[in-house]
Amino acid sequence: MDAVDGLAGLLAAPRAQGAFLLRSVLAPPFAVAVRDEAPLTVVSLVCGTAWIVPAAGGPVALAPGDLAIVRGPEPYTVADRPDTPVRVVIHPGQVSTDPQGAPLCEEMDLGGRSWGERTDGATVLLTGTYQLRGEVNGRLLRALPPVAVVPADAWSSPLPALLGEEMDRDAPGQEVVLDRLLDLLLITALREWFARPEAAPPRWYRAYADPVVGRALRLVHRRPAEPWTVASLAAEAGVSRAALARRFTELVGEPPMAYLTGWRLDLAADLLREPDATLAAVARRVGYGSPFALSSAFKRVRGVSPREHRAG
Repeated sequence: MDAVDGLAGLLAAPRAQGAFLLRSVLAPPFAVAVRDEAPLTVVSLVCGTAWIVPAAGGPVALAPGDLAIVRGPEPYTVADRPDTPVRVVIHPGQVSTDPQGAPLCEEMDLGGRSWGERTDGATVLLTGTYQLRGEVNGRLLRALPPVAVVPADAWSSPLPALLGEEMDRDAPGQEVVLDRLLDLLLITALREWFARPEAAPPRWYRAYADPVVGRALRLVHRRPAEPWTVASLAAEAGVSRAALARRFTELVGEPPMAYLTGWRLDLAADLLREPDATLAAVARRVGYGSPFALSSAFKRVRGVSPREHRAG
């Protein structure tokens, strides 16, 4: 089992729930400013040419077959050229207007899940947006650049085409099918991205390949509610307590218990975004014996209370 399992674990839950999926059909000149505050967006260029211009960093060119992973909630622009003036603005809730605020949703609706100024535009993009922060783990988001591109010649996957086909369907359970396809596409693209020389995956991701530390990480990720200690993790990994502590700190960059605390609180931060989650239920799921214990740890490490985090 290798580092990819760590990535899959991060995305297993929470995950896409009613993700926003859209086929954009565009004709130059076009420039769409995306200010939807979404945590993460997947963009696949089907045909034509496009640039992604993030709020921070230089513009990134896309060629047909390329797939871009755009980290939010910072705004970005999709355009035929980096210097094309903005013509459309996408706001939270996927509401589209012109730069002056006049609504464009009905005017640019091409039917189904398609959108654009005309049906014969030369550039076609498939976009899948995770709309809530809790749908993508914060630890993963922090490992990504503003825009990560997987070039068409670096991978071969039927998933973009399959997602495009399914977006045209309106069968029972279609929303769930699209959510899961988007998750699978994201995991596949991230696996390819993290394998590229320009990527900088976090140290815990690389440590998954280690037979000792990887075993401990998998246990922590999969069973965060267990009352882990360095001794119990070491026993499961088949090494001494001192050996695990030394090797874990060397490869991951922090001691096992510090990592466990950070992981539990990252999970708690995501779970607290769920509308019906209670503090007591979240505490049980991430390994704290009481809401008070979780609140104390959350405030100490993250600087805000769970209530403040949820309201933020």
